[in-house]
Amino acid sequence: MEVIILENADAVAQLGARRICELIKKKPNAVLGLATGSTQIAMYQHLIRLYRERQVSFRSVTSFNLDEYIGINPENPQSYRSFMKRELFDAIDIDRENTHLPACENNVNPRKAGSAYERQIAAAGGIDLQVLGIGSNGHIGFNEPTSSLVSRTRVKTLTETTVTDNSRLFKEGEFQPHLAMTMGIATILDARRAILLATGEQKAQAVKDAIEGPIAAMCPASALQLHERATFILDRAAASKLQNTAYYQWVHSENTPLVEKYGNFYEIDG
Repeated sequence: MEVIILENADAVAQLGARRICELIKKKPNAVLGLATGSTQIAMYQHLIRLYRERQVSFRSVTSFNLDEYIGINPENPQSYRSFMKRELFDAIDIDRENTHLPACENNVNPRKAGSAYERQIAAAGGIDLQVLGIGSNGHIGFNEPTSSLVSRTRVKTLTETTVTDNSRLFKEGEFQPHLAMTMGIATILDARRAILLATGEQKAQAVKDAIEGPIAAMCPASALQLHERATFILDRAAASKLQNTAYYQWVHSENTPLVEKYGNFYEIDG
C-alpha cells in the first residue's frame, strides 16, 4: 500500500488525474472504475483540462461507476448518471455506450441487477484502475460499516451518517434515497490498481482507520490493505491523524528515483 501526502486538495486532484492519464496513455482502451464526490469533481476538472489540451483521449475507454441511488430517475440531477454527465462525460470524448452505472430499474430484482453488473465488468476484461473516495464513516462506494469484505455488487441501505452527509446535495423536501446499488468490496479489490483520494480534516479519522487500523468490516476502506497496488492520495488535513506520516513521506521520497528510472506501478504488466 502506497501513501502519498500532498500539501493541499488541488494537488491531490491533480495527481489523481495524472495517474489516470498515465494509464490511458499506456493502455488507450483502459477500463476505469469511477466515483462521485467533491474530491472527484476537482479531479475530473483536471482531466477535462488535460483532454482540452489534447494530452489524453477517452475515445476507447470504458468506465464503470461504483454506485447509483435506487428510486430516482437517471435524468434526475441528483442521480449519479447525471453527476457523471455533468462533471465529466459531457466534456470529454468518451463513448456513452461504454459508460456504466449499477442502476436498478423499477420492478427489477436487485440481486439480478447486481449479478448483471458483475458480468458486464468481467466481459470488459476487469477494471484496470478503480478510483475511490472515502466516507467519514470509512465507507468506499456505498459499502457501509459491517459490509462483508467478500461482497459483490448489491443493494445497500445507507447509514444515517451517510444520509446526513449527503443531505446537503438535496433541496428541502426533495426525495433523498436511502438505498443504493454499489460495487462490493470484493469487486473493488478485484481491480488491478486502486487509488483513494481524500481531502479535508473531516476524513482524517476514517483515513487513519483505513491505513493504520485493523482490517475490519467496521471500516470498509481498511480492506485496501489487502490490495497489492492500492494508493492513498491525501492532503495534509486528511492525513492529520496518521501516526506514521514521516515514514510514508520517507518511503515516497525513496521511491521517487525508482519511478523516474523505471516508471510507476502503472507500467507493471498484469
